[in-house]
Order: sequence, then structure tokens, then C-alpha cells
Amino acid sequence: MAATKAQVRAEIVAVRRSLSRQTRDAEAAALERRLTAAVAPATTICAYVPVGSEPGSVALIDSAAGRGVTVLLPVAREGADGVPLPLLWGEHIPGDLVAAPFGLREPPPPWLPADAVARASMVFVPALAVDRDGVRLGRGAGYYDRTLTKAAPGALLIAVVRDAELVETLPSEPHDVLMTHALTPGQGLVALNRHR
Repeated sequence: MAATKAQVRAEIVAVRRSLSRQTRDAEAAALERRLTAAVAPATTICAYVPVGSEPGSVALIDSAAGRGVTVLLPVAREGADGVPLPLLWGEHIPGDLVAAPFGLREPPPPWLPADAVARASMVFVPALAVDRDGVRLGRGAGYYDRTLTKAAPGALLIAVVRDAELVETLPSEPHDVLMTHALTPGQGLVALNRHR
């Protein structure tokens, strides 16, 4: 019997939490080098501030911004009914992050509307895992699935994961937005969607 999304999420979170600080720091440094190699100066990207055991670091997005890259970071909010809204975006200025709902950090206002994601040539997306067909396993709230449909048609949608989190197959649902690439510490930028 195939594992459910909830089971896969729980397994990956447990592994991530078991990693040493040294391992996390080494992987974050490798991701920073990989991102530097993949992103050209004077471009716009969407990225995110990792929380908890997510791969990456603030240094990674600071480094991109320091190289002349415009980095847009997500602002997550819910509607009055508690349903997640498409992500808003704020331009990243190193050292300017503020505390936000859900234990996140985000850029201070003013914020750009959700369709600002269309300005980005690359959208780096947090993920617990991604498979070779581009199916991304997120936390399950749906912020990114509501937002990525607004990305530019040629934009690279890049799931940022640990090497072991790039897997052969994941359970999927019709509303899932497929990733075009994965970024891992060891393999760098990996093209996905093998069956399309």
C-alpha cells in the first residue's frame, strides 16, 4: 500500500529534525554555492526564508541580493474565513526581516500583490520532497499551489530539498502545481518532469 502524504511528511520531518547543526550548515553552504551558480545577476527571483529544519539559510538569500539579484520573499496570510490566500511578495533587503505569523520571517511592508511572482525567472519553493515528475510535497496549507499558477510561463519552479528528498514518486492530487526543477546540496539544479 502506498504511503499517504501525511505519512511521507511525518517521515521527512523526523529525519530533518534528527540532523546535526553541522550537517544543516554544510548543506546550507552547498545550496548557497549552487544557487550562486544558477542565478545570473540583474534578474528577479522568488525565494523564501527557511524555518526550522528546512534546507537553506538567510545567508543564501542575502548572498543573492548582494550580487544584484532582486529577491522577492513571500508573505503568507489567511482570509477572514481562515483559508490561505495566494502569497504576497516583498523585496528582500538584507537585515530587514521582521517576525510574521506562523513563526515565519518576512520583509516589512510595502508588499507586492500575488501576481508579482510573474516577475521572477526562477521561483525557489520550500518542499519536504519532490519527485522526478515534479510533484512537490509541501506542508499542506496550499499557499504555493494558490500562487504558482500566477508564475510566468517560462519561469523555473524549483523545489529546494535535501539530496535524499529528491525521490522517484510521491502521491499527488489534481491541484498540485508541478515543479520544473529541484535544487539539492549535492546534485545542484536537477531538471524534473521526466514523463512530459
